[in-house]
Amino acid sequence: MSTTRTSIRRVTVFTGSSAGADPAYARAAVDVGQAFAARGIGVVYGGGNVGLMGAISTSAREAGAEVHGVMPEALVDKEMAHPNLTSFEIVPDMHARKMRMAELGDAFVALPGGIGTLEEFFEVWTWLQLGIHRKPVAIYDVRGFWRPMLTMVDRMVEEGFVTDTFRDSLLVVSTPRGLIHALEDWEPPTPKFSAEDAPHA
Repeated sequence: MSTTRTSIRRVTVFTGSSAGADPAYARAAVDVGQAFAARGIGVVYGGGNVGLMGAISTSAREAGAEVHGVMPEALVDKEMAHPNLTSFEIVPDMHARKMRMAELGDAFVALPGGIGTLEEFFEVWTWLQLGIHRKPVAIYDVRGFWRPMLTMVDRMVEEGFVTDTFRDSLLVVSTPRGLIHALEDWEPPTPKFSAEDAPHA
């Protein structure tokens, strides 16, 4: 276990704008939001007031956490912007949204969600591999939701496309307390490239 602790002030959360078929997903989002608030950790997310996005942001805000929403102008009406956040930023497009969310957060966690959640998660995990950032990336697994994806990632390791070290850098947790401790105890892997060689997003 690490002898140092990562300073986590805000966590960038990727999750669905839908609630999903199982009520356990929304309960998990509420639990994570409340746990962050209890620890004094703020939430950065996509700014919506629907689905799991709404569940985690509302629970964190009601429990006293700072919650920062970032949304492209084109989605303000479609994703139903949350009316009660600490701050809400409207950005030009999805690329600007992801860059701003990455800048604001000290760590990243993916809760259950759809293809947008997958896309956001894989991008920040790739950025870690390339040395673009040195922040922990976590998967919050609710009722085995992420297991099929993790099986595919393990296949990539077996076939030589992903290193064991990089695979081990991905945190997989299933309780709020375990998530917070894992983020704080995390140590960054050696990046694939040096900081000078890493491409810039």
